[in-house]
Amino acid sequence: MAVAEFRPEPFTDFGREENIRAFQAALDRVQKEMGREIPLIIGGDRVMNGVKFDSVNPAAPGEVIGRVSGTEEGHYRQAMQAALGAFEMWSRTEPAARARVLLKAAAMLRRRKHEFSAMLVLEVGKTWPEADADTAEAVDFLEFYAREMVRLTSERRLTRIPGEDNELTYVPMGVGAVIPPFNFPLAIACGMTAAAVVTGNTVLLKPAVPAPVVAYHLVELLEEAGLPAGVVNYLPSAEADVGQWLVSDPATRFISFTGSRAVGTKVCEEAARVRPGQRWLKRVVAEMGGKDAIVVDRDADLQEAAFGIVSAAFGFGGQKCSACSRAIIHQDVYRRVLDLVVGMAESLRVDDPRNRDADVGPLAGRSYYERVLQYIEVGRREGRLALGGGPLERAGGGYFVRPTIFADVDPQARIAQEEIFGPVLAFHSAPDFRTAIAMANDTEYGLTGAVYSRNREHIEYARREYMVGNLYFNRKCTGALVGVHPFGGFKMSGTDSKAGGFDYLSLFLQAKTISERL
Repeated sequence: MAVAEFRPEPFTDFGREENIRAFQAALDRVQKEMGREIPLIIGGDRVMNGVKFDSVNPAAPGEVIGRVSGTEEGHYRQAMQAALGAFEMWSRTEPAARARVLLKAAAMLRRRKHEFSAMLVLEVGKTWPEADADTAEAVDFLEFYAREMVRLTSERRLTRIPGEDNELTYVPMGVGAVIPPFNFPLAIACGMTAAAVVTGNTVLLKPAVPAPVVAYHLVELLEEAGLPAGVVNYLPSAEADVGQWLVSDPATRFISFTGSRAVGTKVCEEAARVRPGQRWLKRVVAEMGGKDAIVVDRDADLQEAAFGIVSAAFGFGGQKCSACSRAIIHQDVYRRVLDLVVGMAESLRVDDPRNRDADVGPLAGRSYYERVLQYIEVGRREGRLALGGGPLERAGGGYFVRPTIFADVDPQARIAQEEIFGPVLAFHSAPDFRTAIAMANDTEYGLTGAVYSRNREHIEYARREYMVGNLYFNRKCTGALVGVHPFGGFKMSGTDSKAGGFDYLSLFLQAKTISERL
């Protein structure tokens, strides 16, 4: 199977009038469909349930995006049987045929990208550029993992010896639980699902509670691209029971999880228990968040560093595991960088993301909104409020929080150690560069980090000593691209799975060595 070399999907240029018109038209179309009922998908069948929950627009919570059927235990059992049955066929399907389904889905998604991006604007409050980047990343995952599956089945790297024919082949694992987060509800849900199915596994997909509608349309897209019934089963729920069933069922072979540290560690604990009837150790692929820092050296380009901090801290309201939540600044330039960052953040427009000029939208739901406001109150006791510090009240309601900056924060303060997942940034002063790197490392997380410096000795020191899975020099700590920046972190940031990288698909496969005496 021959395919062109992978290249990341370009982002939409919203400086061009034709792109603005096309996106607005998609947004108008999607808004007209809001409020429809969303069923479960089990073995390809649409299943409506009387137990429903609403997905709402976080910028205007009175607007219902979809009325979603909730999964009950009987549905879960049916879905597991459907996935087990589909695995018998799908695992024996040629890898190239599985890859073609992903390539077809990528082409379809590319044609409908504004439609899917519009769903992200409405369901989780992404601004136009953030939604467009989410959709582009979903396309990238489909394209990249399709190529990786072809590569894995064509390469053989074994030492040859006389008198034997030896080969290494890859075998699908079974039924997997895929539990994606709300913050990239298309891209990450797509990447996790695509990796599992292109490797020949079948999936029970539990979408994030705030974003079930876009996940439903993703599953529909995969079906339209040729994915057989039962390979992906869609099991939305506002309750924790479904996640518990997914992880604890003896028939579950692997769990692919992206979310909080608290839930991720619980998943690992539950998965480690061997239950009656279980014939394998479950594999867990987990990405569990971060407390990411940008370090600014005294000889850095301060304007560029400030721009990177603001972009990484407040893009999508700080609701990224890679978001900058700590700025660690050399004491000689601390005040200058703080003033620059405050000035830039002050100019950000917090607004309904349906408005093209919005820089920051709402938080994705009430619980996230209330949690962030609680942390802001903690921050008032732990630092000096330099900007923001509370909600933004709007006539239509919505979960809006102003970009908030606390200065002069102790590195051991709660807002410097705990993941907030909101537009809250802590500023720290460091007496020298090595201390700054030590401060950056001094959390239980190790996902992303960035360093702004012109000092080559310092850059090389950070290259060795800054303990994060994704380290960036003289650029922000968000914005990893598939195939370019394989993504995953150290310590309590997860299993360092490197999504979008050349090793990722092996996590969903078993390697089988076969030897024949000649």
